[in-house]
Amino acid sequence: MKTVLLLILSNVFMTFAWYGHLKNLQSKPLIVAILASWGIAFFEYCFQVPANRIGAQTFSLGELKIIQEIITMVIFALFVYFYMGQKLSLNYLYAALCMVAAAYFIFKDTAVS
Repeated sequence: MKTVLLLILSNVFMTFAWYGHLKNLQSKPLIVAILASWGIAFFEYCFQVPANRIGAQTFSLGELKIIQEIITMVIFALFVYFYMGQKLSLNYLYAALCMVAAAYFIFKDTAVS
């Protein structure tokens, strides 16, 4: 649970670092957007690195990555809708279903006896 919480926090910062400047800094020079994004990304890493260290004790790397990707899709959809004010299309649902399938396959016991 700690891993998931840290990944959620990390992804909130990551999403704002990657896309937040598109709303707030469009009229600013690119270097301002880059420096602001780097500043935000610092906090992303402050959560991401511990999340991966803690998570690697419980999950395989594939499982950890899929958890992170699912969280990323959820955070991104919320960001697009609430912060950027854009409507979500059915494509977000289809992408979510693909992520569910990916989670199923990565967590499925594939050990051959």
